[in-house]
Amino acid sequence: MQTIFLTGATGYIGGTIASKLAENGYRVRGLVRSAESAALLAQRGIEPVLGGLDDVELLVSEARAADGVINTASADHAGAIHALLVGLEGSSKVLVHTSGSSVVGDDVRGSRRSDAVFDEDTPFVVAPGKQARRELDLLILGAASRGVRSVVICPSLIYGVGSGMNRNSVQIPTLVTNALEQGIVQTVGPGLNVWSNVHISDVADLYLLAIANAPAGSFYFAENGEASFGEIGEAIARRLGLGPSQALPPDIAVARWGQAKAYFSLGSNSRVRAVRARQQLAWSPRHASVTDWILNDMPVDAPSTTPTP
Repeated sequence: MQTIFLTGATGYIGGTIASKLAENGYRVRGLVRSAESAALLAQRGIEPVLGGLDDVELLVSEARAADGVINTASADHAGAIHALLVGLEGSSKVLVHTSGSSVVGDDVRGSRRSDAVFDEDTPFVVAPGKQARRELDLLILGAASRGVRSVVICPSLIYGVGSGMNRNSVQIPTLVTNALEQGIVQTVGPGLNVWSNVHISDVADLYLLAIANAPAGSFYFAENGEASFGEIGEAIARRLGLGPSQALPPDIAVARWGQAKAYFSLGSNSRVRAVRARQQLAWSPRHASVTDWILNDMPVDAPSTTPTP
């Protein structure tokens, strides 16, 4: 039985991946910050490892002891990545790191649809605010030369109900919660900006394929379709029985959600194509429409906003 050390085990992405790994016969050791969460994680068949991303010695030790490592806790924590690479160096074991497609996001504040579409071989256009994330991705990919089977998976907008302790993603639940509070769906600007999207269960499938088969130094986008935030907003409005969505001025969006979420998560374009995952790993995502999921399957109660312990 292979052992996978997984950071972010109580999160939306990590929790779903942990469940999928356990279902497929892996032993999963999950990093967790509190004893309370550790107990809940253990109930799900995941072995809790009490600690955090700043616990360098712990990360090095767990990486050395495991057969592979998955990082879903943070796309931007350089210290944790350096520690995991130290633990894996020279081992030829796999490190799968989670990035995010806002790395190619622009700053249009919902005002327009971009014609720029990126696949894994397209030269990236990276905004200054995301340059550090891109450099961390490249550092990880470069660790292939240090004897690490390094892989970066870069999901687009993720939707669907997770199967771990945290069942909610970020972007759509933010709009739903705001709509329930305000009595109307609101988008950043007119919501003309477009994001590619992917269902959480398809994301988890990609991670398992990457663990088993991805070559060292591999970068994969994860997407299966795209929609504008205006289209997403209208679908949410129909699902919740509300009137037409409303354009929220970007400065108000920043005051409400913060600049990173307003400008990148909700207000940018991020159009990507997962060419390499389909060709190289035979990844075949099953869910094709975020708006269909919203209209037919999205829970209509308020998403939990309780931070993961």
